[in-house]
Amino acid sequence: MDTLFYDGQCPLCMKEIRLLRRIGDDHLRLIDVHGLEDSEVWPGIPREHLLQRLHLLDDEGIYWTGLRATVQTWRHTPFGFLFRLMLIPGLRPLAEAAYNRWAERRYCQRYGCAIIPGSH
Repeated sequence: MDTLFYDGQCPLCMKEIRLLRRIGDDHLRLIDVHGLEDSEVWPGIPREHLLQRLHLLDDEGIYWTGLRATVQTWRHTPFGFLFRLMLIPGLRPLAEAAYNRWAERRYCQRYGCAIIPGSH
């Protein structure tokens, strides 16, 4: 089973999580990083790091972050093929840049436009 670690205080993230719960398969576990005890956070990975972008641990023990975590997550839905398009050479750098820009600024509407510390 794949495990996705997400920021449950991010409004857009939560919209995506609600959709994943509705249309995703039974092989994806969704974990809000804010609900984890310190002992449950991955050894050697600070909670702040998990909050900077999506993190997914797949059923083979491979650790994915950012855009790759998003693509891996959405393969658990009928729309996975659309997300895999973001990995096409030539498109991937643009998709990575867009994801990184969004991840840095996802709290702008709520908290002004301070970039999340350590996210760049």
